[in-house]
Amino acid sequence: MEWKYMQPVTIIFGSNKITELYKIFSSLKLKNGLLVSDPIFTQNGLADKVLEYSKGTLIKTFSDITPNPTVDNVDACSAFIRNNNIEFVAALGGGSALDCAKAAASCALTPYSVVEFHSGLRKLGSEHLPLIAIPTTSGTGSEVTPVAVLSDPIRRLKAPLVSDNFYPSYAIIDPALTLTVPPSVTAATGMDVLSHALEAFWSKGHQPICDALALHAAKLVFDYLIMAYEDGSNLLAREKMSEASVIAGLAFGLPKTAGSHACSFPLTNVYHIPHGEACAFTLDLFARINAEAEDGRLHSFARQLCFADAFEMADRILEMKKQMGLKVTLADAGIKEEEIENLAIKSQHPNMLNNPVEMTVEKIINMYRKLL
Repeated sequence: MEWKYMQPVTIIFGSNKITELYKIFSSLKLKNGLLVSDPIFTQNGLADKVLEYSKGTLIKTFSDITPNPTVDNVDACSAFIRNNNIEFVAALGGGSALDCAKAAASCALTPYSVVEFHSGLRKLGSEHLPLIAIPTTSGTGSEVTPVAVLSDPIRRLKAPLVSDNFYPSYAIIDPALTLTVPPSVTAATGMDVLSHALEAFWSKGHQPICDALALHAAKLVFDYLIMAYEDGSNLLAREKMSEASVIAGLAFGLPKTAGSHACSFPLTNVYHIPHGEACAFTLDLFARINAEAEDGRLHSFARQLCFADAFEMADRILEMKKQMGLKVTLADAGIKEEEIENLAIKSQHPNMLNNPVEMTVEKIINMYRKLL
């Protein structure tokens, strides 16, 4: 077996770390920065606090971002960067703000729309603005990955754009920022973390360091997600889920995700299911499908998490989804039986090629029929 591991992001972890922004920015000699923020934080005052903590190193705020960031959001942010002589970007929020900021920090230094790169017509060069990631949810892991997931309304496509440019210089993980995340978002983003961990482990691109990270992250999710869901003010649970999120991000950054994420794209695009919940929708099914791949690697993984086998782990995933009120049947998701074939075809995203068990359209149809 041959493998390599590379992670260029400097990670700073700890509650109330955002109060140290000026020190961090100053150490990097950063100035004239743009805060790219989820809109909610410009409304509730958190964005203003971040500007205050930056002591003038952040000079503008951009928050024209939709929940599933679009290529139009990125182009608008890129234009804002060019027009205001911005020298670095700090992203505050969930995956939406982070992914928009990642793409804009590179596209702003080109004369092109991000569509040129998202469609594959052009390749990004290596030039980009420094990026600081400040996640406010325990879910996407975007703060440590080279991936930005963007939607193109014209092409009716949601797909990842990948570039080494997108690795932030620093990721500031402040669990206190997640204390006000509502239960529904805690549930969806938490299951996204579990999807990242499990898919990193069973991805065809798996390797030993990422395997170890996946195991650590999965254990934290099984131990603390329900606790964080039931009591959002529990700082210990929030800290552990923040830890799980960044560790899972490190786990899947190189192996990439697989079947559950491939299926999540049409579930979000067509049926408007939030990304994390869309990943969770098939996660226990893929755990069962992949259980016997590669001489039972997944059974060994599950036993290290104190499950009898991968099937018992899949049972627990389903139980957690039910406990948190997530969708568990096609009817829950608003999917009709006659739509299954089209959904299966749309689920043949390139990430499906990472799945250890080959998933034909017929196999995906059979998988979805189990959710009738």
